[in-house]
Amino acid sequence: MQNRTETLLRLLQDRILILDGAMGTMIQRYTLTEEDFRTPELKDHPKALKGNNDLLSLSRPDIIRAIHAEYFEAGADIVETNTFSGTTIAQADYALERLAYDINLVSAQLAREVADEFTAKNPEKPRFVAGAMGPTNRTASISPDVNDPGYRAVTFDELATAYAEQVRGLLDGGVDIILVETIFDTLNAKAALYAIQDVFEERGLPLDPKDGGIPIMISGTITDASGRTLSGQTTEAFLISVSHVPLLSVGLNCALGAKELRPYLKVLATKAPFFVSAYPNAGLPNEFGAYDQGANEMADQVRDFMKEGMLNIVGGCCGTTPDHIKALARMAAEYQPRATKNTEVIETED
Repeated sequence: MQNRTETLLRLLQDRILILDGAMGTMIQRYTLTEEDFRTPELKDHPKALKGNNDLLSLSRPDIIRAIHAEYFEAGADIVETNTFSGTTIAQADYALERLAYDINLVSAQLAREVADEFTAKNPEKPRFVAGAMGPTNRTASISPDVNDPGYRAVTFDELATAYAEQVRGLLDGGVDIILVETIFDTLNAKAALYAIQDVFEERGLPLDPKDGGIPIMISGTITDASGRTLSGQTTEAFLISVSHVPLLSVGLNCALGAKELRPYLKVLATKAPFFVSAYPNAGLPNEFGAYDQGANEMADQVRDFMKEGMLNIVGGCCGTTPDHIKALARMAAEYQPRATKNTEVIETED
């Protein structure tokens, strides 16, 4: 693992690395039925399971392997595990809390197998696995009840406990990176970071990737033109809130397309003492919730990020496909990565 971390850090100094695109978009290309989401053990499970995409790692691992392979073929250096909703909190919607650890373990193993296959084919282009940790479907900072603003549907401790189980499964499955993504509430993210630190300490793992630790990536979500997360933080405030951890990278993903993401990404590119990532949506959704932006159009918008030296890692979120990743990879090869030495290191108050 330490050798892979060293390789990753070296590559980030040399070039812009490519993250994969949307998992959900690719799964939608398959015509799946309720039965595709059921393992033999879940044959008589009382709740409907269709739409629980993380569960496909157990019920249809062939599909998840194929999607990872398509993204690697398109030029991705890093693929994310199929674990966006891989916590007991998110799986509670399906009454499958008991499978959270297994979902993370197997999802990581699947991605690891495919990554190792591609690395073996071309050792000059090593491939990596990022263990994806989504925000859960609950927020620790905002009440879901307008009539009771003090109410919270989840506590910090509950989030930390759920995230710790997810981290253990991802590590046991062999991930190279832990990716806390689509952060709409920084308090949720801080619970995830607390859980990561706790598990790392439990296992005697160094926290800083420069010491050989497993790198941690953080990616927030600016929800609209206000330039704030759902819990009300500006981009700079979000950055300050997570800078107590020696991160590999900080970035933005989801909610917005590349064009709309630019001013907020600029803040990170200017201020962050870490590498910077971005994986925007394929534009904004149309009236039917679909994403129409083609690969070349998206890549043309991302080109501005690269021209200005704003990026170290780039990929795609909702609506993106291997075609989008292929276009981004081709373009990224033309530009130098952002130089972290030129950043303004943020100082926080004691």
